[in-house]
Amino acid sequence: MSNWQQRESYLTDVAERCLRGHKSFDLRRSHLVEASQISKGTIYNHFPSEADLVVAVATAHFKHRLERAAIDSELYPDYLKCFLMHHCWSIRDDLLHDRFIIARVMPNSELLAQATDDNRYAFEQVYTEYIEWNRYLVESMGVVEGFNRAELVANYLRGAQINCNDADKQYNDPNLYYQFSYALAQLLGHSNKRLPTLNYYINWLAELDTTASAA
Repeated sequence: MSNWQQRESYLTDVAERCLRGHKSFDLRRSHLVEASQISKGTIYNHFPSEADLVVAVATAHFKHRLERAAIDSELYPDYLKCFLMHHCWSIRDDLLHDRFIIARVMPNSELLAQATDDNRYAFEQVYTEYIEWNRYLVESMGVVEGFNRAELVANYLRGAQINCNDADKQYNDPNLYYQFSYALAQLLGHSNKRLPTLNYYINWLAELDTTASAA
């Protein structure tokens, strides 16, 4: 990784930390100067516009989700379970770290049009890869006719992310993931399949907490 890439990764990490607990993307490039201890000129070189900052943070977010997707693909050979557990993990991650919900602002064609070519391309590449991974799982578990399942699920996921954040849901509430997974399975048309039980989520959360404590 080049010095440029390392610095940009650091700046997006700082931006993500600055946005924790926020309900709107109210961070500006000028705010990063003090937070990162990097000069204004350098920051503006990395993010030529405010739109570039938003797009870069969104790109980092979806890279993080893709990294988790690779882990979940190994953990859960069953396509439906992989899909459910990946999105449960995503909601837990958002709640645990009080992350800004990037779905509030991205994808956004107007912001992308204002960003520089490099930042726009980086976002489109990683976002498309993540969407394709999700689509692959949905198709592999067996498409159920009758509705546009992909659109229904995408809208539900976006709404769930925002609603959980707005309602200050607790990351360690097993009922949250149990109900969330049931609703997802309904939208996918696979509620008749064997789904994770409430006890499964109790144990899943305990295992994640234990792993985090040992790290």
